[in-house]
Amino acid sequence: MELMILAQSVGRALQQRGLMLATAESCTGGWVAQVMTALPGSSRWFERGFVTYSNESKCEMLGVSAVTLAQHGAVSEAVVGQMVLGALRHSRAQVALAISGIAGPEGGSLEKPVGTLCLAWGVKDRAVITRRVQQPGEREAVRQVAVQLALEGVLALLQDG
Repeated sequence: MELMILAQSVGRALQQRGLMLATAESCTGGWVAQVMTALPGSSRWFERGFVTYSNESKCEMLGVSAVTLAQHGAVSEAVVGQMVLGALRHSRAQVALAISGIAGPEGGSLEKPVGTLCLAWGVKDRAVITRRVQQPGEREAVRQVAVQLALEGVLALLQDG
């Protein structure tokens, strides 16, 4: 699904439920926030976005544990789970998503090759959902898929709850 249509669906779902969204993005550099705020009226359901590219910013802005970062690395389900909790804690939103990944072309390893994406979603007072996927492709394609998966995850989360 095209990103703007997907963003409109997410916006409608949030607005129908009276909920606000916060984003915590690393490898996508605020792309989810940009897509969401490109829509007229998004201030009714988009609360804020955190772009936390460095490990330090993840700790300072979202409260991600330095121990978790050291043990699991920035691209991990453990870290994106903490990013979601931090986005909820440091915003007025009731729904949050987080993305971290290795978009390439460098930075990959055997354990976490280029194209590794970790995503998380959360609603206040509910368990956080995390997912790790492998997305082959060039940097821009990997990042675009991350945005798409993040928005699809919000829709799924809202439909389940």
